[in-house]
Formats: sequence, C-alpha cells, structure tokens
Amino acid sequence: MLWLLVAAYTLNFVDRTIVAAIGQAIKDDLKITDTQLGLLGGLYFALLYTILGIPLARLAERASRVKIISAAIFIWSGFTALCGMASSYAMLAACRFGVGVGEAGLSPPAHSLISDYYEPEKRASALSIYSLGVPIGVMIGAVGGGWLAQNYSWRVAFIVLGLPGVLLALVIKFLVREPVRGAMEAEPSGPLKPYVLREDVLETGRVARAMFRNWTLFNMMMGITLISFAGYGGGAFVQPYWSRTFGLDYAQVGLITGLIGGASQGAGVLLGGLVSDRLARRGATIWYGLVPAIGIALSYPLIVAIYTADSWQAAAAWMLFPGALSYTYMGPTYGVVQNAFPPERRATATAVLFFVLNLIALGFGPPLTGWLIDHLGAFHHAYPAVEGIVPALVHLFSIDAGAFQAACPGGAGPIAGSAADRACRAAVELATRQGVLIAYAVGLWAALHYLLAALGLRRGMPRTD
Repeated sequence: MLWLLVAAYTLNFVDRTIVAAIGQAIKDDLKITDTQLGLLGGLYFALLYTILGIPLARLAERASRVKIISAAIFIWSGFTALCGMASSYAMLAACRFGVGVGEAGLSPPAHSLISDYYEPEKRASALSIYSLGVPIGVMIGAVGGGWLAQNYSWRVAFIVLGLPGVLLALVIKFLVREPVRGAMEAEPSGPLKPYVLREDVLETGRVARAMFRNWTLFNMMMGITLISFAGYGGGAFVQPYWSRTFGLDYAQVGLITGLIGGASQGAGVLLGGLVSDRLARRGATIWYGLVPAIGIALSYPLIVAIYTADSWQAAAAWMLFPGALSYTYMGPTYGVVQNAFPPERRATATAVLFFVLNLIALGFGPPLTGWLIDHLGAFHHAYPAVEGIVPALVHLFSIDAGAFQAACPGGAGPIAGSAADRACRAAVELATRQGVLIAYAVGLWAALHYLLAALGLRRGMPRTD
C-alpha cells in the first residue's frame, strides 16, 4: 500500500512540476513571459486543486479512499497528456486547471489511509516515505522532461509523462485494501456517518478552527506554507536559471538538477521523519519542530552558494546539500497534524492544511517569482550598468515590464546573436538569479515558525479531540 502511494505521489509531482522542467522550451515556443510561465506552474493548477481538496477530503471520510485515489490519478494523468496537445497558451492553461482537479483527490485520503496502517509513533516516518514522491517526482520530471523536450518537444514530454498514471490508477484500484478506520487507535472509529452537506461544512469549519487556534498546529501550518512558497517559487525557475546562465541544453539541465537535487531532497524527506520519530520516542516531541527549523535555516547559505557560483560544476557541487537540510520538514509536519486529530477528521485536516499551503505557496509562489523576474529583468535591461538588487527593488513598481517584453520577446532579442539579443539575455540571466534567491529567502521566515512550534511541542503532541 505505502509504496503504491509513493508511486502515485511521484506521478503527482511529475505532472505538477513538469512545467518547471520544460518551462524554458514552452517560453521559447509560445513567446510568453515568466509571469505567464509561473501561472502555468502555479495559480492555474492550484486554484481548483485547493478548492476541490476539502470536499473530496470530506467524501474520503465516509467513502472508499482507494476508489477516490484511483479516480484522481486517472483524471490528472489524462489532463497532463492533453497538455501536450494544446495549440495555444489558453488551451495549455485550461488543461493545467484539469490537472489540478485530479490531483486534489490524492493526499488527503492517502494521509488518512497511511494513518490507519501505521501506529502513531511511526506515522512521521511512514508519511516521510510517502513524501519521497516529491523529490522522486521532481527528479523524474526534470530528467525525463528535459530529455524529451531536448530530443523531441515539450509536447511529447507532457504526453509521455502523463500516460503512466492511467495504468497506476488501475493497479491501486485492484490491489490496495481499504482498512478499518482508526485501526491503529485504542478505540477504532464507529460506523460512518451519512452525508449531510450542512454537517460537512460545520465539521470542516471545526477542523480549520482547531488548526488556527492551536499554537503548535498554526505554526506548523505557517512553516510548511512558507517553506513551500520558497520551494515552489524558486523551484519553478531552477531549470530556466541553469539554461540561461550556463547555456546548457534541456537534457543536461534536467540530468544535473534532477539527479543531484532530487537525491538531496529525498535524503532530507526521509531523514526528517526518521530522526524526529526516533528523538520523540525518547520523550522529546520538541524535535518535530526543531528538526525542520534547524535544517531550513542552515540550507539558505548553501542555496546562495549555488546561485552565485561561477560555473555549473561548482553550482552542482553545492546542490548536494540544501535539500538534505531543508526538506526535513515534511514528515514531522504531517505526523504532528495526523496525530492531533481523530481518525474521522484526518483527511479533512490534511485538506485544510493543503488548502492554505497550496493556495498561498503553489498558487502564488511561481507567478509572483515570475513577475519579480520580469520586472527585475526590465530594470537591468534599462540600466545594464547597475547589477545590485537593492536599486532594482527600489524601482520595481516604476519599471515598464511591458516595454521589456516587447523588446525581448520570450527573454531574447529579435535577432539571435545581436547586441540587442545579448543585452536581453544578460538582463534575464541576472534577474532570474536574483528572483530565485529572493524566493528561497522566504524559507528563513518558515524556520522561525517551526521554532515557535517547537516551543509549543515542549508540552507534548497537540490534541484536538
């Protein structure tokens, strides 16, 4: 069950983040801005994803979670493949909305399933293993997407990486057993309640109120939201940065960033749950907050080293470390949230958490970072002698990004190799570096919230019964 859900979450993140892996190819082909690119990877996907997450989670509290997950995988995989057939930016955006519809049905019921298979003291570790789908998915999307975009086209990348989910949906439907709800609790749950819309709305409100009013849960929710904002925002332009700065092709960029970054992130995801569970079994639940707080804070100087390196070899070497530190937040956060709620509320608790997280982080992280890069690029194009980030930020709202887009469509000059083309590319390169570093800096704010959560965890694991 757990490894099939890891496979599902892997495809979830392949299809969710593939825009980042092949974004430069899409931008070059459709001549769009970084803001538009960010919207494809962010708000267009996240809007229906967040809106539908809560009603699907409420459905998962009373219906078969396995069937919901299978249907969700089938829907989002189909829409991912359809992205490859889009003939315009508008059609591509519409298909990304469809991907969000499907992906809304995975994690809330998956978290609930895992909690019925594993006892409380092992849940952070089990949820860390499930969360390995994030770095593995990013790795496959980067390597596979980059190679397919380089050797075929970005359209083929969408189709090839979307279709495997259709088969996985059938495998999960017929192989995963629906467990008894609350099977790992001292008192298993009673019979499922019938569907009542008003009661569902009230119950969702109770869960949300419990999360916002509890000091520990609120700070864990803020921590994961802000570190995800940094990750989605900066991560959406990692591959474009490497292409723009070092001149590597899509396959090379995907291989380097996917394998190195994915391995580092995977180590962080796994270690976060295992270390915090082990320390917590000794009576120190404070480590569910301290492990991510320390890891995130230590990772940012290493991120700065990556995006100020003079060569791709040096940048690749630095990339070995940040993910192993910053991605320690997943298992502890999900474990605390699942342990804080009774079995009949766990899918809803995950959905509320993901509603806040994805609306803010996924919805606005990539487009705001893209908007920032567009405006920083406009400034550096207008004032090429000024490379400092502070003057650019001071004049950010007074710069005409539209004029920059007209002069540099798709981030390049109208004539390849001309002086105008070099000026455009230099401005975009510098702006991308600065935009990515600003986005990742939001993670330091997240570390503060995890530290505050750790203070609450000194009194033990929060309960909302």
